[in-house]
Amino acid sequence: MLSTMNDGPLSIARIMRQGTGPHGATAEVVTWTGAESRRSGYAEIGREAARLAHALRGLGVTGDQRVGTFMWNNAEHLTAYLAVPSMGAVLHTLNIRLFPEQLVYVANHAEDHVVLVDHTLLPLFAKLLPEMKTVRHAVVVGGDASALEAPAGVEVHGYADLLAGQPEEFDWPELDERSAAAMCYTSGTTANPKGVVYSHRSIYLHSMQVCMTDGMALEQGDRGLAVVPMFHAMSWGLPYGAFMVGASLIMPDRFLQPEPLVAMMTAERPTMAAAVPTIWQGVLAELAKEPHDISSLREVVIGGSACPPTMMRTFQEDYGITVVHAWGMTETSPLGSLARPPAGVTGEDEWPYRVSQGRLPASVEARLVDDDGRILQWDGLSIGELEVRGPWVAEAYYGDDDPEKFHDGWLRTGDVGYLTPEGFLHLTDRAKDVIKSGGEWISSVELENQVMAHPAVAEAMVIGVPDEKWSERPLVAVVLREGETADAAGLREFLSGSVARWQLPEYWTFITEAPKTSVGKFDKKRLRKQHSEGDLDVIHLT
Repeated sequence: MLSTMNDGPLSIARIMRQGTGPHGATAEVVTWTGAESRRSGYAEIGREAARLAHALRGLGVTGDQRVGTFMWNNAEHLTAYLAVPSMGAVLHTLNIRLFPEQLVYVANHAEDHVVLVDHTLLPLFAKLLPEMKTVRHAVVVGGDASALEAPAGVEVHGYADLLAGQPEEFDWPELDERSAAAMCYTSGTTANPKGVVYSHRSIYLHSMQVCMTDGMALEQGDRGLAVVPMFHAMSWGLPYGAFMVGASLIMPDRFLQPEPLVAMMTAERPTMAAAVPTIWQGVLAELAKEPHDISSLREVVIGGSACPPTMMRTFQEDYGITVVHAWGMTETSPLGSLARPPAGVTGEDEWPYRVSQGRLPASVEARLVDDDGRILQWDGLSIGELEVRGPWVAEAYYGDDDPEKFHDGWLRTGDVGYLTPEGFLHLTDRAKDVIKSGGEWISSVELENQVMAHPAVAEAMVIGVPDEKWSERPLVAVVLREGETADAAGLREFLSGSVARWQLPEYWTFITEAPKTSVGKFDKKRLRKQHSEGDLDVIHLT
């Protein structure tokens, strides 16, 4: 027996119509220019999306061709987010922080036909374009398009000129909700980046989770500050969620340093924000130097890597801002879990829930698997690798067979941890980063959090290094706060009150900057390389 319900497709065009219609006159996108803002109402963004769609048709985008973006977070990028999938093409957000050879690889692998590029990124893009074999058109957003010297076979257009005179309405086609809408590539720290292709259906359902109370709780009237890049897992779904419910968006463009971010927050009064931990560490340091009024912020969502509990408490206790810890991956669109305490839990009793990776929502099914492939219980004790599946979780990579990553319909996340009976996820490490010392496991993430609780420490990275007696022991790389001092012995003594004696690190090094990946995570591969090549000044405590 089938239902009697209408089976209209879930599509980006439907989200766009909601944002540009009912919310068109009340919601806006604000793009920071460094000292002030430029504003566009959602209705205006809708008209520009129509003009862009007509212009892309004129450049040969007539089917599911890939349209790349090489851009910051701004109104024009938001326009492409709406226009490209809604016209039936596929949006490909190019991660500008990948290595040049990786950027060339992903553009060729995705077979990008058109690329929209921000004028401030032309010096970087110009070096890549000759190797992008399928690109036929480069559209320069802002600035002077003639500054881009294109190779033979590639036409260069100015964004404003291309859209001038185009109709402000477009006959958006009705698409199969399972068809490709957008694609992102993983950061590729150990191999070539892998392509994840999101469908209209997956993005629509994910957008609903962004707006749910056990998600980001984005709602009408919110002013969402999207610091997380639009080329990083679709800006965690904020743009589409905002259009769905009529929340305004505040876009930092290229001004991602602590000082302009704080100035923007002071001027534009966001109610919520999303970014990786390193961004918020910089914001706290800036506020410590010069106080600003950021009291409009209700909460900030922090993901991408584990957030130090000390940072969460500082935001809560000093600024009255709730940090919502989140977990996810490019392969999960990216929302996998968010740490909101159960109803009725308050005060100090909240913290065990808030420092976890959060509770899994209804649409993300999870299981824990041990090294022998056995399914483990959600008992808060059994530790295994997390595997997930669901309507916005990938089941394959684009054009890349990777049976080690996907099996039995489940995505192997590479994250190790445990689940409580209440469905809260606690990650103890990445599978590749767990330290095995004398037959026992040591969590590098737990050690990092404990070291970063020291007031003199800005950042701490922990990796396993060879040890003759124990096979492997933790090495702690420490970045001190500006003007602060600390030594290895003092930091080890600081840990003795919170870490088991056998886990206390003997190996320490002090570095000026923590190496990071293109999406702001600690790059432990680079730190291991520095150690193996003897580039670190390692202190061995006995």
